[in-house]
Amino acid sequence: MTRFDAPSEELLTRDIASPGPTTLLRESREVPLGGIRGITVHRSLPQRGLPTVGAWCFLDYFDEAGVPMRVLPHPHIGLQTVTWPLNGEIRHRDTVLNDVMIEPGQLNIMTSGYGIAHSEFSTEPDDAAAALRGVQLWVALPSSAADGDPFFEQHSDLPVWEQGGVSARVFVGTLGAATSPATTFTPLLGADVELAAGTAETIPIDSTFEHAVFVLDGVVSVDDVRVTERQLLYIGDGCPSIDIVADAPARVLLIGGVPFGEDLVMWWNFVGRSHADIVSARDDWEAGSSRFGSVPGHGAQRIPAPPLPTVTLTPRRRRS
Repeated sequence: MTRFDAPSEELLTRDIASPGPTTLLRESREVPLGGIRGITVHRSLPQRGLPTVGAWCFLDYFDEAGVPMRVLPHPHIGLQTVTWPLNGEIRHRDTVLNDVMIEPGQLNIMTSGYGIAHSEFSTEPDDAAAALRGVQLWVALPSSAADGDPFFEQHSDLPVWEQGGVSARVFVGTLGAATSPATTFTPLLGADVELAAGTAETIPIDSTFEHAVFVLDGVVSVDDVRVTERQLLYIGDGCPSIDIVADAPARVLLIGGVPFGEDLVMWWNFVGRSHADIVSARDDWEAGSSRFGSVPGHGAQRIPAPPLPTVTLTPRRRRS
């Protein structure tokens, strides 16, 4: 998914020191993504004061009925994209010659490394119940992997961790005895968690991670904090478990990771370490260089990069 808004204020980093056990409830904000697609998403990461959760640096939820996804080729550097559809199908094509359908329950993770481009087009649903709905996440790559070769993985057979009324499909990392086959470059967790009515369970988590719970459906109580649809609850590191309660059926995303200690500059579809990284990637994309290649099936069609802001892009530290 490409960002059409590309606000210059989202220049992000985080302090190396982790915040310790704490909770912070955040609202998602509506972000209109213009261009061809004309869709509105609900963004929970990044935002002022909370740029990352582990290496997770971007979380968009989309559920606009009747609006198809039509995203022409666009570039990425320095990140992994994680596409997690809940309803509908998306055709993914990229410059390393993958052409696949993305369906609910599958993990689709694209590692950009030094540079990749891709397109995303949803299929037409048969009825309103199948309208496109899902989550797009980004993972910041550490410096050791940021300049690597691009590649794409699709995993259909994902493990499920169950306890009482909790059923968690683990798409990244490990929860309990369930470990995803996805390639990652920092310690991470990503799980789609379904909760039966009347659930009151303690979920074991890695105490070296910080975590966040994003509510997709219903209402839950997490460590005595009420969290409703499209809200995100941040949970600082140092917690060996979380208590989760759902009076009615609910569904949440649980993400986490070791606090990310590297400075990040995030602009448009790029994650870099400096202003120069961003300028170089933008120039290469606009010049049609071999760095990003060409996505088959689109000819010369592509999304142009927005103008750079007139100021130097600098990292911004997370608020305590």
